[in-house]
Amino acid sequence: MVEEHEGQIENKKIILKGYLTTGLLLKETNMELKIDKFDLSVESKGSGGVVVKNLYLSCDPYMRGRMRDFQGSYIPPFVPGSVIEGFGVSKVVNSDSPNFKVGDLVTGITGWEEYSLIKKPEQLRKIETDDIPLSYYVGLLGMPGFTAYAGFYEVCSPKKGEFVFVSAASGAVGQLVGQLAKLHGWYVVGSAGTSEKIDLLKNKLGFDEAFNYKEELNLDEALKRYFPQGIDIYFDNVGGTMLDAALVNMRVHGRIAVCGMVSLQSLSYTDSIQNLYMLILKRITMTGFLQSDFLHLYPQFLEFIISNYKQGKIVYIEDMNEGLESAPAAFVGLFTGKNVGKQVICVARD
Repeated sequence: MVEEHEGQIENKKIILKGYLTTGLLLKETNMELKIDKFDLSVESKGSGGVVVKNLYLSCDPYMRGRMRDFQGSYIPPFVPGSVIEGFGVSKVVNSDSPNFKVGDLVTGITGWEEYSLIKKPEQLRKIETDDIPLSYYVGLLGMPGFTAYAGFYEVCSPKKGEFVFVSAASGAVGQLVGQLAKLHGWYVVGSAGTSEKIDLLKNKLGFDEAFNYKEELNLDEALKRYFPQGIDIYFDNVGGTMLDAALVNMRVHGRIAVCGMVSLQSLSYTDSIQNLYMLILKRITMTGFLQSDFLHLYPQFLEFIISNYKQGKIVYIEDMNEGLESAPAAFVGLFTGKNVGKQVICVARD
């Protein structure tokens, strides 16, 4: 049964103007704010879908890859002239689906717009708020949090007493990886790009040590300083020269989880990896992964993280921008290190 909310409204949206043409360099001008009409009363009728009001939107690095005409990825590119999509938290305002009713809070892929028609609502998850901030469902309890959980426990296969290094450690994924390691009492070092982030890692997120990679003349020497006995686990969010330095400092049978390559700002990036021979010399396992490989673990992830969050054993840092119009600048800022914590856009609060 459709619950009706009559009338047309104005609907702000962020569209992709055109594919990135110079490598992966992203600018605010690649995106545009537009306003069109949206009919709340008819959009979902007979479709089996739901109409949602978007509350929180997630800025995630993988979305940049969808802004180029590349068909070989695990997810198709955006369509120029169409609304950008990403993970969000939304409220159902109209439904033609028996599984969702008006007022339900949901999370899943939605448009970067105020209102969206979700044609395949089976891809949405209902949210039981349970005293957890709603925005956490695009961060701590969403794709970034699950990426950290699956990548650390399933890909890194941690063992008691190991030495853990996390790059981009104050970001949406890295901040949780470090805390998961500390829950088990392991030695954890993170890298980040500002003194504010270093302070956050050491004094709020509980890392044993942290360093500003921009202030290090030699990353190899920096890692030797913090890991005199070598690295067992490297959770890699950046690739590039940091990965190259980590390879030299890995211990025998170390593991590297390749989560992201955010340092590769463009396809013209020329810094090659010099130390791959260490994979053989030290019998290192280096594995790329997607969180979608482990979706069967999502229920236990949710239970584990919520329990530890409520006990005060896990904290989560967000960088909240207000208003849909702030989304392009916030997204671009991901790739210049402007965000402190998980970058979220608040479109509306109810």
